[in-house]
Amino acid sequence: MIYRVVRLHFRPEETGRFEAFFRERQPLIEAFDGCFKTILLRNTKETDVYYTLSEWESEAHLDRYRYSEFFRETWAITKSMFAEKAQAFSGMPV
Repeated sequence: MIYRVVRLHFRPEETGRFEAFFRERQPLIEAFDGCFKTILLRNTKETDVYYTLSEWESEAHLDRYRYSEFFRETWAITKSMFAEKAQAFSGMPV
């Protein structure tokens, strides 16, 4: 199992648009082979900052998603709303 955390900092006027877009895409992401779940978190102090947490069967499953046309399209739209570059981290339970 692998977890992926992505920190996303949006322009303030884009937060509502991003939340709606995430809710639309979330079931499609979770339908990818090897994805167990995705969660969207909003920073309690910096309300323009969000985190996505996704749980995957393996790094290979995550990579298949990350190199898919669906991801490229989703990421391009998401990136257009950024105030800062995203940060991504992957980890395994110990």
